[in-house]
Amino acid sequence: MKVMLLMVGKTAESWLQQGVKQYFDRLTHYLPFEAKILPDIKNAGKMKSEVLKQMEGDSILKNLENSDQLVLLDEGGKIFSSRGFSEYMEKQMLGGARRLIFVIGGAWGFSDDVYQRANGKISLSRMTFSHQMVRLIFAEQLYRAMTILKNEPYHHD
Repeated sequence: MKVMLLMVGKTAESWLQQGVKQYFDRLTHYLPFEAKILPDIKNAGKMKSEVLKQMEGDSILKNLENSDQLVLLDEGGKIFSSRGFSEYMEKQMLGGARRLIFVIGGAWGFSDDVYQRANGKISLSRMTFSHQMVRLIFAEQLYRAMTILKNEPYHHD
């Protein structure tokens, strides 16, 4: 199974880019992994949030295949421990899906169309993080899940 992370908009901070790249590079040792940045919507600052969410949502949906398992990183999603997330990933990998797509939306979240298409939602915390910080946090947790599944010493209970 291939794991893909779709992200709306680029990350401006170089220190975040470096951290995210470090974990993305590590992930390729464990599974087929791809990260894809969807371009920022032009003139987004002048748009109403609902219009922007719809445009970002259209961009997300264009990157999906019918058979993809789509999981939104969303504040209203299921909260896992790190070990629980590794178990979730193991079930997904054994479930037969060809592609598991995680999505980090823009600052305003997801459109209704994206919510309707989603197969699940995961929350990284009850706290709110910037959509740019979520990239690093999620990448590290996905890497941690893979090391747990391989019984490597990265994670300590």
